[in-house]
Amino acid sequence: MNAPQLQWETQRAFLAVLRTGSLSGAARLLGIAQATARRRIEALEQSVGVSLFVRSPKGLLPTDMARELIGHVEAMAVAANAFNRAASADVAVAGGTVRLTSGPLLGVEVLPPMLRTLRRDHPQLAVELSVSNRLQALAQQEADVAVRIHRPTEATVVTRKVGDLHVGLYAAPELLAELGTPSGLAQLQGYPLIGPDRNGQDIEFLQQHGFDCSAARTVIRTDDHLAQFAALRAGLGIGVCPRQLAQRHGLVQVLPEVAFDVDVWIAMHQDMRRVPRIAATFDALAAALTAFLQPR
Repeated sequence: MNAPQLQWETQRAFLAVLRTGSLSGAARLLGIAQATARRRIEALEQSVGVSLFVRSPKGLLPTDMARELIGHVEAMAVAANAFNRAASADVAVAGGTVRLTSGPLLGVEVLPPMLRTLRRDHPQLAVELSVSNRLQALAQQEADVAVRIHRPTEATVVTRKVGDLHVGLYAAPELLAELGTPSGLAQLQGYPLIGPDRNGQDIEFLQQHGFDCSAARTVIRTDDHLAQFAALRAGLGIGVCPRQLAQRHGLVQVLPEVAFDVDVWIAMHQDMRRVPRIAATFDALAAALTAFLQPR
């Protein structure tokens, strides 16, 4: 006897429970009733013949079988989302949905004004903005367009360098008014510093460029670049910042000898060049980023 065919809606419910840890959270995520989410999980458990979740004080915890299925259902979700984006488009116009991925700092501080211009020029376009440090794979169509600070290396990806972030040490004017401006690197020992937390690569990279931000020297530590920027603007200490953003927010550069450039790239899958909505998004953001990153 053949095994019953599983429906994607039941697997979506499974994935939603995994992501939220509860039936109520899954229901909100999917926009369905909690009872419907429960029925779909029960149907899936009946189909596979085992329990997929156990109740605990922390919510619904996945069983060993559920953990084995996570990779498969996430791959199906990626494929389903790519299908939906493709199905949403009119091939003759730059309309439909584009999934754009970027790191938090660029995704929150740089891209939104550019997306406003993009939407003004292409009102039929919808944008899914994934702001995450995770590098979503363009080759597997987890995203359509990516903005990254490291050149993508996938063989099937088209890349374009759009400029450099000119990074240096900055502080809020209020902090310098209170503590004075350091005249040399040795003086930084007397100032509160902002730096990475557990990202050893970032700590080593900054040390190589003259900024010792090891745990013993920093008072605000976070691996999130957006959180570092927020702490810098709040006057919590001296830290690294792109000049383009520092100028926008009135931050003051200190110790110009600590300075380096970071490449910024935009990328898409090579097959997407023929899709009007993705090509339009790629070209518009490439032009906007190039203008933003130009030396001033």
